[in-house]
Amino acid sequence: MKKIIGILLLSMLFASCNNDDSDMIAIDNPEISLNIPSGFPQFNAFFSQNKPTKYGVELGEKLFSEKRFSADNSISCSTCHIQANAFTDHNPKAVGIEGRVGLRNTPSLQNLAFLKFYNWDGSKLQLETQPLVPIITHEEMDSSILEVIGKIKDDVPYKDLFQKAFGDANITPDRIYKSIAQFEYTLISANSKYDKVKQNTASFTAGELQGYQTFQQKCASCHAGELFTDQSFRNIGFPLNTNTNEAGRGRVTGISSDFMSFRVPTLRNIAYTAPYGSFGQFADLRSVLDYFDNGVLDADNLDPIFKDNSKRIPLTEEEKNNLIVFMKTLNDSEFLGN
Repeated sequence: MKKIIGILLLSMLFASCNNDDSDMIAIDNPEISLNIPSGFPQFNAFFSQNKPTKYGVELGEKLFSEKRFSADNSISCSTCHIQANAFTDHNPKAVGIEGRVGLRNTPSLQNLAFLKFYNWDGSKLQLETQPLVPIITHEEMDSSILEVIGKIKDDVPYKDLFQKAFGDANITPDRIYKSIAQFEYTLISANSKYDKVKQNTASFTAGELQGYQTFQQKCASCHAGELFTDQSFRNIGFPLNTNTNEAGRGRVTGISSDFMSFRVPTLRNIAYTAPYGSFGQFADLRSVLDYFDNGVLDADNLDPIFKDNSKRIPLTEEEKNNLIVFMKTLNDSEFLGN
């Protein structure tokens, strides 16, 4: 009987220690509270399964700048996703190791916690599965996740951060993806002049207000809501990328009506993300607006906004000027690190 009681006491002691360890991990690595403005949509379906934590984000940011992700240790995620450019790189198409040119323009990284799709064609539905794409793509990092782990597995700073973030020092692909996603979830841009006008702490100039009114009339159906994108995929008749690998959303779905349709990009911090278009077709915002005004390329699946309006969005010179002035109110200097 005494032996049974002793075993029970020992079991309770171990259980107590395990509970204490769990509590310590939770206390030592608290969730980060994200300040979400009113009007923003709900977090995406996967956010609740991988909420940002103090050390998860710290680890993710370190991995985001880790050049050993690439085969020749020359580029990291942050090489192309530069904060001062709203995490873009100003190249028409992304440039990887050995100067290899990719298929598409580098997309901005902001407000990712609210998105339902990732990449220009929406090939990824979960942010945690997206980092593998640049790691294995020939034109980008041309590596593998196992090769990456082999390079960093003996680094003491990484072991320490994985221990703090996940409870032990084991470095796994899943943990790498989760921590990068946690860092990216914190990249929230919501402190522009536009936001301050909405909060009644600033006012538009006459030109900005006129631009906003034109925007509401001619742009807001696609660039909708506080994210300034309705997250849909549309063929808007931009000049075509003649690369035979390109088919836009159709590359993912295999559906002809999705051919050369791309995810509507956000307009937040748009003044810092030139050139524009899926492969950098336009050098500046004025070129985009002129193209819309002059008429876009026809296609069987051209978006009805163009199809039903002689393939154009008519704009006066004053409207173009004011639209650009308004779009600059979406710049968030704090987010850009200025």
